[in-house]
Amino acid sequence: MKIPLTGNPNAGKTTVFNTLTGQTASVGNWSGVTVAERVGTLRKKYHGTDHDVTIVDLPGAYSLSPYSGEEKITRDYILDESPDVIINIVDGANLERSLFFATQLLELHVPVVIAINKSDMVKRRKNTIDLTTLSKVLNSRVVLLTATAQMGIQALMTEAIALGTAKEPLTAPQLTETHTDTTRQIFVDDIIRQSLVKETASSQVTLSDNIDRWIAHKWLGVPIFLLIMWLIFWFSIEGLGGYVSAYFNDVLFGEMVPHTANRLLESLGVHPTLQAVIVDGAIGGVGAVIGFLPLIMLLFFCLSLLEDCGYMARVAVVMDRFFKKIGLSGKSIIPMIVGSGCSIPGVMATRTIEDINERRMTTILTPFIPCGAKLPIIALFASVFFPGSTWVAPSVYMLAILMIILGGLLLKKIFVWEATSPFIMELPAYKVPSLRHATTQMLVKAKAFIYKATTIILVCNTLVWFTQGYSWRLTPVEDQSLSMLAGIGTVVSPILIPLGFVGWQLAAAAITGFIAKENVVATFAVLVSAGSTQALHLPGGALNQLFTPVTAFAFLAFNLFTPPCFAAIGAMNAEMESRSWLWKGLAFQLGIGYMLALVITQVGTLLIYGKPAPGFIPAIAITIFAIALVLATIQKADNQRNVIENAM
Repeated sequence: MKIPLTGNPNAGKTTVFNTLTGQTASVGNWSGVTVAERVGTLRKKYHGTDHDVTIVDLPGAYSLSPYSGEEKITRDYILDESPDVIINIVDGANLERSLFFATQLLELHVPVVIAINKSDMVKRRKNTIDLTTLSKVLNSRVVLLTATAQMGIQALMTEAIALGTAKEPLTAPQLTETHTDTTRQIFVDDIIRQSLVKETASSQVTLSDNIDRWIAHKWLGVPIFLLIMWLIFWFSIEGLGGYVSAYFNDVLFGEMVPHTANRLLESLGVHPTLQAVIVDGAIGGVGAVIGFLPLIMLLFFCLSLLEDCGYMARVAVVMDRFFKKIGLSGKSIIPMIVGSGCSIPGVMATRTIEDINERRMTTILTPFIPCGAKLPIIALFASVFFPGSTWVAPSVYMLAILMIILGGLLLKKIFVWEATSPFIMELPAYKVPSLRHATTQMLVKAKAFIYKATTIILVCNTLVWFTQGYSWRLTPVEDQSLSMLAGIGTVVSPILIPLGFVGWQLAAAAITGFIAKENVVATFAVLVSAGSTQALHLPGGALNQLFTPVTAFAFLAFNLFTPPCFAAIGAMNAEMESRSWLWKGLAFQLGIGYMLALVITQVGTLLIYGKPAPGFIPAIAITIFAIALVLATIQKADNQRNVIENAM
């Protein structure tokens, strides 16, 4: 039996899907979180049949006449996949809008169960829904639901399976002879008058409206957003997260785990070389990354609370007026918010943007937002070079927003287009965020982080340990500069000298970072453990021999704004729908990251130390070339635009 979950965006479909299937798909208090169909098997406790029941979570849709790509996915599935029964999740707090889509589904001659979700919000507003009248008018089964509290789920599935097994769809309600949007809306309005009793008039100013006057204010909205983000990062990185992370780094992975592993391996008679591979390479590299897990978990927990309470939808509205100026819309902020957890779903979320140019531009800019994989780099460099400073992590995110704006303006000049996607977003009512949901999302992100650390990073760092300890003749070396890794880094390092990054170690860390950003921290951990007795993450440690505070911040920027990991690049390729655009996007990201690091190093060193940084002369030449290239590209784009305008 196939049962799709349909409904308007933000109606609660994915929350119901997670409850029914036991999965942990991402949910958000805004539209566009689900951009493709998700499939799961119904848990046995919700049905008593001997057959498997497949639950399909479909993207939100307002109508069977698709306007966006995700709405087309929903329409095509409903019409082409022959579902046995459809569950239409209706937002009880927005009944008028939701029933428009519901009446279209009822005319498809497929069994439909109407699930009125957010019944707790309906009750809080002191509204009353007459289920008997509604069921009679729609000639359909109607169930009351509170998905976040898992209330009504069993009744919903009992009705759905019974209706799907019977294969006898009820007769659709008769609208008029002509089924236009206008007549359908008139019919829906009549249903509302019969079945919904409102205690509060729609025109009455609510507490949510009063909060929005400040939160979504066109001038105050941005400072409030920056303040909230600063508090979150302070708590996650410098506050509780920093203390727990310090214990992980200093005690757990700094002493306990390596000591226990060495004693165990020695008792088993393991060869010293293999023991070094396991302890210094695998445990040392992975431990350096896992050590920052507490602050990452706290950050995801806080962001989940912000999403669940309804605040992030306001951020999109606030940013819309700024994004319009660079050829984007408020829709582009959604992928960037999603990308703060991981760039891959962030890039995938761009498919909600209708205009292809705007979608490609958002795909290029979304990886600029630091994702969870980049947080260990931020935390490492903040603790080593800026101990006790609370401005480092927030400044990186402010820098990311600045580079998105400047990058957007540059892309708009180069490719010449205007934003065409209208931005219409429903602002959900504020609600008390669910601690259970935030904890679940935090644990899901932590599990993914640990899985990545114990697979990709484990393999990569074992390879890093081997290449830094052996020459090309596969003989052990005492001096790291004679190793295979040093040889590879030496070839690349001249390119990084204008950025102030002198040494093959920095080039090696940058190279491994292109595979997975966490590898930057893990690579330094392996190199430091093999070449120094000083801890990696302590102020005044071994990293101070490779960086000054200025070049450390530049190296941080370089790794954050150059192209993302290989998996995210694969997602970019899928959403770009053009290999040419993919290469343009990667070149743009690489150029932005390179030039930003160059400017930070050269200007920062002159201002703070009063002398040029290494590679000053080549940096001047590269800057002049970059400016000339950008101006020539813009001029070429202007000429093409003039030709098109004259032809018209």
